[in-house]
Order: sequence, then structure tokens, then C-alpha cells
Amino acid sequence: MLDRAAAAPHRRPVIDLDRYFARIGLPWSGRDPRTPTLDTLNQIVAAHVMAIPFENLDVLLGRPIDLDLGAIQRKLIDDRRGGYCFEQNSLLLAVLTQLGFEARPLSGRVRFGRPRDYTPARTHLVVRVELDASWLVDVGIGALSMSAAIRLDTAEPQATLHEPRRLVRDGNLVFHQARFGDDWHDVYELTLEEMPPIDREVANWYTCAHPQSHFKHRLSVSRALPEGRRISLLNRELTLRERDGRGHHRMIESPDELLAVLDEHFGLAFPPGTRFPCPGLDWPAG
Repeated sequence: MLDRAAAAPHRRPVIDLDRYFARIGLPWSGRDPRTPTLDTLNQIVAAHVMAIPFENLDVLLGRPIDLDLGAIQRKLIDDRRGGYCFEQNSLLLAVLTQLGFEARPLSGRVRFGRPRDYTPARTHLVVRVELDASWLVDVGIGALSMSAAIRLDTAEPQATLHEPRRLVRDGNLVFHQARFGDDWHDVYELTLEEMPPIDREVANWYTCAHPQSHFKHRLSVSRALPEGRRISLLNRELTLRERDGRGHHRMIESPDELLAVLDEHFGLAFPPGTRFPCPGLDWPAG
């Protein structure tokens, strides 16, 4: 149980914590006081990634992504939508700060599926939390969103509720990696440099509005599930991935079926007839 008294009294609350904890399905009560701890952090992170889906649907609909915390709260909490890293991790950062955690925003370059000799844009937001050690949390990296915090001061593999993770240093860079089977794959790189609001605004604009942003060209929705599983939708392909990495795939055959899948598997309800303009949604003729 989480306690209102744990919120930092010297900070003006911005996020309605009652509504946030109801959204992620965690109890929130003053009857069981608790100070910021690793256990509390891991409870919040795991519940968040299983309740609030990652998605870029507003980008495809041509809607701007507003990083004002009030707008994020309305979308992700009140309207029961999802979002991408700048929305998800901004929300988590605000919640943790209100609960009294020492948390800071860091910038990253997403590297999953990209070679080391390629330099992607610095368009990812993650959160660093100081407890007994420095910890990394990230609820906004799509189908690889973290279900537990990992320590920043070790290169050893670290267990989560889903894939094992590790942090590998190379000069002044830190590579966050996930293991699938016997192989480790880069997820993103960090310099541990903080990401101030102006940098988040610029990177968010590129991510949601620039013609070359990959979010303008593909539909991406995902959510973590219990027992180490994940479910994701990339364009028309729906994938349920087991803890051991096995994937079960099916293709979505129509725009109406897509709306049904978004509602059934991700809790995302859109009006009948909604269409998502996207080059990756190549519907069968007929």
C-alpha cells in the first residue's frame, strides 16, 4: 500500500496520485505509510507498463503531442490512452518526484536493430532514480519497456519480470541491453546527461512531427503482461511473446478488426470508422 504522506510536502502536486494509482491498479492509502524504496519503485514500474500501453496513434492521426503534465494526465490517466517515451516517462518522473523519490530525466539514443556505427537522434527519455544506489527505469521504450529498475553501477545481468537486462560501458557511453535467448541486443545508449525541458520539447517535436520520424510511418502499440509475456502490434502484425522469447503472430485483416484489437488487447477505444493514416498499414485488397 502506498501512502499520501510519502509525497514530498515541499513540492506542489501536479499529478492526481489517486487517479494515477487507480489507473495502474495499485492500492493507494494513508493506512500503510511507506517511504520511497526500491520495492515501491518496482511495484509502480511493473504496474505502469502492464496498465498503460505504449502507442503512437495520435502521431498517425496528426495530433500534436503536448508535454504539459496536465495534458499528459488527461490523456494517459483520464482518457485511458497510452503514449510514447516523452509522455510515459514524464508521467512517471512526476509521480516519483511527488512521492519523494530523487528522480531525474536522462536522454538516450534508441539503438535496437541498428549497428553501432550508426548514430541515431537523441530522441529518447528515461529516468534515473537515486536510492541506495543509482537506478534506471524506463516505461516508454515500446515492446521493451522495463518492468523493474536496474542498477547503473554494474555490468552484470539483472533480472526483471521480463527480459534480463544489463548496462555495458564503452568510453563515456552506457549501452542498455536486453537478452533474447543467448544473445544480448542494444536497446539504447546513454551518456547519463540530464535532459532539460527544452531538449525534451525539441526531441518530442521531431518524434511526432518530422517527416522522417519512424513514428510517422508505422503503427506501434505494446503492453507488458504478467508472467513475463508481452503483447505488441506493429502495423498489421499482432504478436504475443512468451517469457522464453517464443512469439505467436497473426495478421490483422481490416481497419475494423484493428479497432477491435486495440480495444480488446490494449484498452484503447476509438470511435467506429477511425482510420490511422500510415504507410505500414497495407490492407489487403477486397
